[in-house]
Amino acid sequence: MRQREVIPADARWVEKNIREFSGSPSARIGDGWMLLTAGDTRADRGNWNTMTASWGGLGVLWGKDVAFVFVRPVRHSYGFFNAAPLFSLSFFEPSLHKALEICGGTSGRDTDKAAEAGLTPIVFDGPEAGALGFQEAREIIICRKLYTHDFDPAGFLDPAIDSNYPQKDYHRMFIGEITGFKVKA
Repeated sequence: MRQREVIPADARWVEKNIREFSGSPSARIGDGWMLLTAGDTRADRGNWNTMTASWGGLGVLWGKDVAFVFVRPVRHSYGFFNAAPLFSLSFFEPSLHKALEICGGTSGRDTDKAAEAGLTPIVFDGPEAGALGFQEAREIIICRKLYTHDFDPAGFLDPAIDSNYPQKDYHRMFIGEITGFKVKA
């Protein structure tokens, strides 16, 4: 499904240092959820997708500020994350939880879920040219993909972890260098 075109991010978005990210990443990601977004924003393509996620984290790796997120191969977003050099993490106020439920409960294969959720896709320019986010977000982290790794159940030291995968559709981890942290002014 071709997603609707995105609009340029406006001047309300200001750049901050990722070290100013407020609150516990565990609470913000795990309990608050986020939208992961990747794709091609060129006008002649317009192919991108977003998905709700509650797994991921922020940290330092290889001397870089990084975010790490996880996408299952069965998700429509998987192909976009594999193909795109950039991805984003968008964080919202709790009042928009219903929109994130819609983005997590419907597939971009079948519907323009951002439109269904009432979200406005935006694209940034400058060093993060092509990175997608949503106008309704309060913060957006933009990442340049550095590394991927497919989970292998042979590496699970706790056998109970495998119960998260009844279909054996193990996640791929994407690690991205944080190249931008946008906050709505």
